[in-house]
Amino acid sequence: MQCLLRALCTWIVIAIIVTIILFTLSDEKLFSVTSYPFKWIRNMDCSESFHLRNQSKRLLLSVNRSSCSCEGDHLSSKVPQESLGAVEKRRAEEYRQHQIRTAMNLNKIILALPNSPLQYPIHGLTVIPMKKSLIPGLALHADKRAKYKVSLSVQKGVLSVNNDLKRVQVDGQDQNTLTISSTCLDLINHLLSGVMYSSTVYHIRTSDMVSFSFEDYEAIFPITVRRPSVPVLYDPGEDINSLVTIAIKTFLRYAELKVLIKSIRRFYPDIKIIVADDSLNPENVSGTNIEHYIMPPAQGWFAGRNLAISQVTSKYFLWVDDDYVFNGKTRIESFVEVMEAVPELDVLGGDVDGNQFYFSLMYDVGDENEGGCMSRLFMKVHSPLPGFDGCYLVDGVVNFFLARTDAVRRVGFDPFLKRVAHTEFFIDGLGALMVATCKGFSVGHQKKRKMFPKYNKYRRLMNDEKGKLAHHFFKNHLKCIKY
Repeated sequence: MQCLLRALCTWIVIAIIVTIILFTLSDEKLFSVTSYPFKWIRNMDCSESFHLRNQSKRLLLSVNRSSCSCEGDHLSSKVPQESLGAVEKRRAEEYRQHQIRTAMNLNKIILALPNSPLQYPIHGLTVIPMKKSLIPGLALHADKRAKYKVSLSVQKGVLSVNNDLKRVQVDGQDQNTLTISSTCLDLINHLLSGVMYSSTVYHIRTSDMVSFSFEDYEAIFPITVRRPSVPVLYDPGEDINSLVTIAIKTFLRYAELKVLIKSIRRFYPDIKIIVADDSLNPENVSGTNIEHYIMPPAQGWFAGRNLAISQVTSKYFLWVDDDYVFNGKTRIESFVEVMEAVPELDVLGGDVDGNQFYFSLMYDVGDENEGGCMSRLFMKVHSPLPGFDGCYLVDGVVNFFLARTDAVRRVGFDPFLKRVAHTEFFIDGLGALMVATCKGFSVGHQKKRKMFPKYNKYRRLMNDEKGKLAHHFFKNHLKCIKY
């Protein structure tokens, strides 16, 4: 029995050895590493097993954009086909300029090599345009050598260092490439701790890439070049009347507007109310702390929003439709409490007679030619809003929301959209506005009365819907959209 066990063990060992040999001699493709900046070199000394391939280029990886797909309307079909070619050409040029305006040259993936002796800042280095600034944290950690030599180079600026050491040679002062060499590592590091950068091309918002090298090692790290912006602050005052303005857009519905204003005054007798009015034959709307702005007739929903919000002087505004009604559940203070506790929030929605009507937007940027794909998912949230039960982070909310005045002004309401518009504001604000919704922050909806033909004529037009989709194709660089 023992002999059989020994024989069996021997055969198992032989089988394992043969398997290892066959695996080692198999196709080299099994060992290829194509997604990293190294290439496997067979039959070489262990210390030479890897070598960097096109090192300075491979440290920066481009992000490839691929075409997207969605189930919604393909928007190019909404553009008059006889002019589609010219529209696409203009859209491509506008998108190219948009990328130049918004890019900061930080849209590449930067690789950090393993076991590098180079120390450098990887994030957070921001400098003022054309002003000398220290590059902190530069250092070399290398074993003993007869001589050390490091180089730094930039693309949009110059480098310099104050050298008062005789045993250190510095070349390239106030040029785009700076070289420091010495037989003493401590002296090298002393000078590296004082390397200065200054951009030579004025731009209020851009970036530069620094290449830092020693022997066969190289590192690349970004410098953000940005002009500091001046804070714009709103004095919150001492009560809700100083902190919030109520904004309303009205069109022909004066009976509903009067009911709304009366309900507001029941709970907030002194708060400012701004009314933007594009009715065909304007009627007088007056009262204490009410501002009534008359527009040219039928200018539309978003044009009126822009006008109303342009006149707000408070930190926040509360948006309400002209057929809403305040009730015992309408507490502006509840909105303010959340917004003040979460300064990152820009828009906070409530509910209208229990209907929250919130949604999330799924957006794939797509490729540069066809454009992106957008879909709207009703009652879909991103995550709960920490610290507030019943509140969730979303991308869009109902037409009853509290918003930061400055944040919404930066996005604005597209006046091209006259009748069919709501989600479109949140599409324009995607990535710029932090939006949330809270259950129980309520306003009432007046009972619908039979509207007269003149109002219904302007309420919803099929041409507006088709024109909106063609507008998305150009303005938002979208290939398709699903509402």
